[in-house]
Amino acid sequence: MIEYLKYNNEVVLALGDGRPVVALESTLITHGLPHPTNAETALAMEAQVRSAGAAPATVAVLGGLLRVGLDEEEIWALATADGVLKVSSRGLAYALVSGRTAATTVSGTMWAAKLAGIRYFATGGIGGVHRGVERTGDISTDLLELARTPVAVVCAGVKSILDIGRTLEYLESAGVPVLGYGTEEFPAFLTAKSGHRAPYTVADAPEAARVFRAHRRLGLPSGIVIASPPPSSDLDEATLEEATVRALREAEQQGMIGAALTPWLLARVADLTDGASLRANTALLQQNARIAAQIAVADATL
Repeated sequence: MIEYLKYNNEVVLALGDGRPVVALESTLITHGLPHPTNAETALAMEAQVRSAGAAPATVAVLGGLLRVGLDEEEIWALATADGVLKVSSRGLAYALVSGRTAATTVSGTMWAAKLAGIRYFATGGIGGVHRGVERTGDISTDLLELARTPVAVVCAGVKSILDIGRTLEYLESAGVPVLGYGTEEFPAFLTAKSGHRAPYTVADAPEAARVFRAHRRLGLPSGIVIASPPPSSDLDEATLEEATVRALREAEQQGMIGAALTPWLLARVADLTDGASLRANTALLQQNARIAAQIAVADATL
């Protein structure tokens, strides 16, 4: 991997000194949030990681290299770039060989973190089993990656546009531990309430770090999900579900499928909630970055 992997100086120094590093995805910059909120949020997440005592490593494919850590100028450039690929782990090789600029999803970022020796990754909501899966067969690569890649993913649960119950069942079948961070209810990405219990609960960062350390020491091959409820917002569950159902119906009418579906749905839900879902999203992204760094720091002291 030497020929493809490139670290920035901050990540090199942190890894060389044995200091904790937190991976961050780049699809929120290119596909998840509007400009300039996308770059501002990415930089705010990096600031949260640093303030908690870890080094941020935003991941993307640039110039035929899998970049682990971007500088501020590169993040702003990515935020305004046209034609950026959105790649999961399955698309990394193509992006590298083709020389295309690509943003990494949860699964793509997890694989990069594994290669780089980074144990913790912060994102918004993971992908999962889509609603209507019995018709479409649509299951996110994120779940497959969690089953085989030993990286802890700090998130606000599963994106609310998905089938949360079936996603939790899939994670159980795949042997992926799911921890509620300070909660007994599995969060629904933009809201704290999903109607589903978290399989396990940890109280704080040191306990989460001990669980993941034990998971690794046992030689278990999977990652783990650490699901933290989003900060309080002006978005209630009923409004979110109404907007989600309408967006899903419109997407089906327009024949939206594939990688473009989730970004389109998130943008449409933001429109239908007058920006409330966007405000909730940016807040939870920053919170998750801070929590991931706190857990990574706690792990480093074990």
